[in-house]
Amino acid sequence: MNLKTVSPASSRFDDTLTVMEKPVDSLPLEPVEAVMVDPEFVTASEQLKFARLITSESSEEALRYNPAVVNDYYRGKGIQVLWRLINIVVPFVRLGISLWWDKQTNRVAKNSRRRAIRLREMLTKLGPAYIKVGQALSTRPDLLPPTYLDELSILQDQLPPFPNEVAYRLIEEELGDRPEEIYAELSLDPVAAASLGQVYKGKLKTGEVVAVKVQRPGLRERITLDVYILRLLAGWVNKNFQRVRSDLVAIMDEFATRIFEEMDYIQEGHNAERFAKLYGHLPDIYVPKIYWEYTGRRVLTMEWINGTKMTNVEALREQGIDATYLIEVGVQCSLRQLLEHGFFHADPHPGNLLATTDGKLAYLDFGMMSEVKPYQRYGLIEAVVHMVNRDFEGLAHDYVKLEFLTPDTDLTPIIPALGNIFNNVLGASVAELNFKSITDDMSALMYEYPFRVPAYYALIIRSLVTLEGIAIGIDPNFKVLSKAYPYVAKRLLTDQSPELRTSLQELLFKDGNFRWNRLENLLRNAGTSEEFDLNQALNQTLDFLFSERGAFIREHLVDEIVKGVDGLGRQTFDNFTHSLQKRVGLAVHEAPAGTEKPQSLEHIKRIWDILQKTPGFDPLQVLPVIPQLLLKPETQKMGQKIASGLAQRVAARVIREVLLQDAPQDISRNNHKKRQLVLPPAAIASR
Repeated sequence: MNLKTVSPASSRFDDTLTVMEKPVDSLPLEPVEAVMVDPEFVTASEQLKFARLITSESSEEALRYNPAVVNDYYRGKGIQVLWRLINIVVPFVRLGISLWWDKQTNRVAKNSRRRAIRLREMLTKLGPAYIKVGQALSTRPDLLPPTYLDELSILQDQLPPFPNEVAYRLIEEELGDRPEEIYAELSLDPVAAASLGQVYKGKLKTGEVVAVKVQRPGLRERITLDVYILRLLAGWVNKNFQRVRSDLVAIMDEFATRIFEEMDYIQEGHNAERFAKLYGHLPDIYVPKIYWEYTGRRVLTMEWINGTKMTNVEALREQGIDATYLIEVGVQCSLRQLLEHGFFHADPHPGNLLATTDGKLAYLDFGMMSEVKPYQRYGLIEAVVHMVNRDFEGLAHDYVKLEFLTPDTDLTPIIPALGNIFNNVLGASVAELNFKSITDDMSALMYEYPFRVPAYYALIIRSLVTLEGIAIGIDPNFKVLSKAYPYVAKRLLTDQSPELRTSLQELLFKDGNFRWNRLENLLRNAGTSEEFDLNQALNQTLDFLFSERGAFIREHLVDEIVKGVDGLGRQTFDNFTHSLQKRVGLAVHEAPAGTEKPQSLEHIKRIWDILQKTPGFDPLQVLPVIPQLLLKPETQKMGQKIASGLAQRVAARVIREVLLQDAPQDISRNNHKKRQLVLPPAAIASR
């Protein structure tokens, strides 16, 4: 062909870093025809015909997974299904026997590299569904030894490529013209080959450097058969193992839906643009541009990103890039994906995350995305807050809201069980939290009690655990939740939604008492969040406080003010009396038992110190608000209640300490008691 080509290592691009650590053609991998594609090229029309048979569709460019149709299609193909099942099971059995024999003969370390290579080759041959399992495992240094991690990391973007001729024909079928008529330059070989496609580096005739992703031929057929088999196995497990309460079939359907969407590059392009709109403005987050004129269902052309994989810590260090900081950037972006907008990247493995040459975190692949509904987002925030604050009763109810437990579940035995698990996991502080320890301990709890994992949650856990795995690889002491809690605290203090306002109320008030330490903890953590606007939070808090929904908090605030003022007044009076007695030479009496110390004032003082240390806090902005608050009817009512409460307390104390002090003793036949005076209910309540 006449297309001008450049190799991945061409001098034309010597000043850039590609996603590859080494050229594809130097990798000792098997021929692609033997492991990934059928010998005969599958044309677009043939693939579309098959797709129509097994999927539901709204248009030719939006084919979607339909489990009922897939089941009907393969139900009469028992021999094909059985043969594929044998090809899946036999390699795993052989590997298991080899590992067992290594252990028996004390050759585990000696054969470790060999077994790791075998596992990688086995997953490669089994195809995209199993490659994705390997990609997830490649980010877990806490699960697999380094030898296995090194081999499985090849699955991220260094899989066997398929022939260029096949790729060029796909480009022509999808874009309607030969590659040389579309692109000014195209790399001689793919610069990366992943589970669903391979990427070429090219240049448009308008000068832009681009990445051209071409889908593997015959992909939908192979994935559909594997999904059908895995769905059958999931149904068999659910039917025969009563202890497995999670709907594994629903989880498989969720996974299949996402992977089918991932095979639609037009959908991926829309995902990328939506992701850029929601999160591209965040500091140090970069999302590449999509070139729609050069994009089809099986070919995607997007902006080329120069960068280094996040797992290549040494290369990042040489470039002066702080990998730990970029992981924190990724954590903050993930929090907004899961808890703010609900549209999240469900496949953040190292091949999809690059550190750019100017120190930004770039997301590359937007095929596997998912969504979290609003009630699920709020439920996750509430669960994190309840877990961190060891409110296990609240956490148990969160599991009901999040559909881990049915509404009719008896939570009585589950609440202490959660306490036993999380009290051990949480350690001394939120800084000790990590998803791995939480999920491990929760697995045992879910086995004993009627928990089930909702389908939507499986992808969330996969995303978070993968991100944490990358973080641990960079910094073994990195704790995702310790970085996440400031954002959660900020949301809890500033979000105006009824769900989070109710959660904040439950967090701060218990049994009629205000828990000052919780407020201090929230303010302290929220203050470390870069986006926390304290003045805005104070204004929102005041608006909520004087709204109809804030009536409950106003009542408790009145009680706290009454207690604080009364305690301060009593302490001042006692100090004055004590000093006066010393001056005139009278006998010094101890303060009466039961005198309340103004602890709330100490809390207020500490909170004021926290506010002063919070970046951006300006007390002068609060002063103009005070006259407006004093004119509010709610403020006047609060003032009346405070005055009434203080009067009742003073009256009760006078009656208790003065009128009853010299009361005669009432001697009964059985015992001796002081005479009791029955006080009005209001006075008793105020004591």
